[in-house]
Amino acid sequence: QVQLVESGGGLVQSGGSLTLSCVASGSVLTINHMAWHRQAPGKERELVAIFTFEGKPKYGDSVKDRFTISRDIAKNTLYLQMTNLKPEDTAVYNCCLAQAGNLYWGQGTQVTVSS
Repeated sequence: QVQLVESGGGLVQSGGSLTLSCVASGSVLTINHMAWHRQAPGKERELVAIFTFEGKPKYGDSVKDRFTISRDIAKNTLYLQMTNLKPEDTAVYNCCLAQAGNLYWGQGTQVTVSS
């Protein structure tokens, strides 16, 4: 089994910054195939950032140039650096890991951006 635990969410003012972390543990083979998603109340889950199979970062249009995905393979940790946050970024942020045909999700961390 794989466990994912996110942290770093919170309340921040518009224009502020936060960095989220996602630690993978258990039967983790690699963290190469991980991504961040988010879901706001009443909205569908959307992809925020992902590492492609070529190892390149890719971002959703709404966060491009503001968010940065990174990873520390030695620590089995995925990060999401968020800058210039906007109220529309308010959501529960989840990380996920794809491995051996399974998709694992963390419990999520709440990010709230006040105007």
